[in-house]
Amino acid sequence: MGESLKTDYLIIGSGLVGMAFADTLFTETDANIVIVDRYAKPGGHWNMAYPFVTLHQPSSFFGVSSKELSRGVIDQIGLNKGMADLATGDEICAYFDDLMRQRFLSSGRVQYFPMCEYEGDGQFTSKLTGETHSVDYEKLVDATFLTIAVPSTHTPNFSVAIGAQFMPLNDLPTITEKPAGYVVIGGGKTGIDACLWLLARGVDPDQITWIRSRDAWLLDRANTQPTNAFFHKSVGSIAAQYEAIAGASSIDDMFDRLEEDGYLLRLDEDVRPSMFHAATISKPEIEQLQRIKNIVRMGQVSAVELDRIVLAGGEIPTTAAHIHVDCSASLERSFAHKQPRPVFDGNCITPQMIRAYQPAFSASMAAYVEVNYASDGEKNRLCALVPPPNHDVDFIPMTLAMMMNQFNWSQDKQLRLWVRANRLDGFTKLISSADKEDQKKMDILQRIQNNAMPAIAKLQQFNIELLDKELLEQELSQGTKT
Repeated sequence: MGESLKTDYLIIGSGLVGMAFADTLFTETDANIVIVDRYAKPGGHWNMAYPFVTLHQPSSFFGVSSKELSRGVIDQIGLNKGMADLATGDEICAYFDDLMRQRFLSSGRVQYFPMCEYEGDGQFTSKLTGETHSVDYEKLVDATFLTIAVPSTHTPNFSVAIGAQFMPLNDLPTITEKPAGYVVIGGGKTGIDACLWLLARGVDPDQITWIRSRDAWLLDRANTQPTNAFFHKSVGSIAAQYEAIAGASSIDDMFDRLEEDGYLLRLDEDVRPSMFHAATISKPEIEQLQRIKNIVRMGQVSAVELDRIVLAGGEIPTTAAHIHVDCSASLERSFAHKQPRPVFDGNCITPQMIRAYQPAFSASMAAYVEVNYASDGEKNRLCALVPPPNHDVDFIPMTLAMMMNQFNWSQDKQLRLWVRANRLDGFTKLISSADKEDQKKMDILQRIQNNAMPAIAKLQQFNIELLDKELLEQELSQGTKT
């Protein structure tokens, strides 16, 4: 049996969520913290990411509140040219390692136990020594809820024949000779990254077959730039979003308006997306991806064989000389088995998404609320869950929950000021600093104010329609079974 420990907060997981929560807790209190993680270094799944991965949102939104990740530059080359820098996976891992060593461990208030599996009930076991340690804690923070499947560690939900060349996109840089062609399996952000990497290295787009079981609505990265130089584009996109929602006559009309106003993008104008995972992309990236013409839309893969790929809606030929790139890890597979729970439940805290697109801010705010508010009821009211999206219509409950949270936060002066000062927030400080003499900026802010409540009302209407449809489908399904 290993040593017995005593701490105020026991945090399970030193990925983005655990580190962002710990950082704000560290700032707001003098509490002692124990952090346990299965990886050898902090950073969570970024330790297992593919070597050419980058953020798909500006670095300013990522990391922890106390430490800037962005280099503060505008990219001058590449498909992100003209926009804020996107940190690489190596930069992110180095950032978290430096944060752990220089801010947390050097303080003497934080103890860190990497390469350990948490067993429950305050017990964790070292994967290296086999020793089990016991922790007496006041609060447990489960920072593993938002853990997602990554290509290098997840198991595909389809069979792969012995002899077929099959690899996660992590292994693309290890290829030593030209294959007969490339088959990219997966239509999400990972599949996008695999295709862009191949194209950037001169692979003929006709040599790429891209299996997309579903097309996705995408977010324009140009709308996410958090500096004053992009005010009219970024803050203007919020105004356009609210106007599109408020003016929509139906759910389909809402998506049409969101696309027309430039809030949403898609890869193929002839295929209506049915998926939304909140992936962010640039228009030059879309132009590159549209060079690939061999798009397969026959549903999900069920088997990769030596001479064919079997899909839900048919099959396509392949050969043992083709390389099949696995990009099938998905949000649906990561979260489908998880039941959302209150963020605050007695002595257990489970940070989850309370603002769409921003897990770092969500975790930081959960820590702030933990410290500065008394009852679980009040804490959970301020940290109401924003459901992760999967299908296109999931945009509706996600956006509704986010807007309701934003309204509740705005009614609390103390919290409103904290949000404005938090570097992870992004737009609140930008909006509040707008020059009142700049009429164009004031017009954008007026559009937001005029359309926010009508947009909430319309989202509530659409959400009821979705719930009614779901209930009807359940009743029909039960009737069929009986």
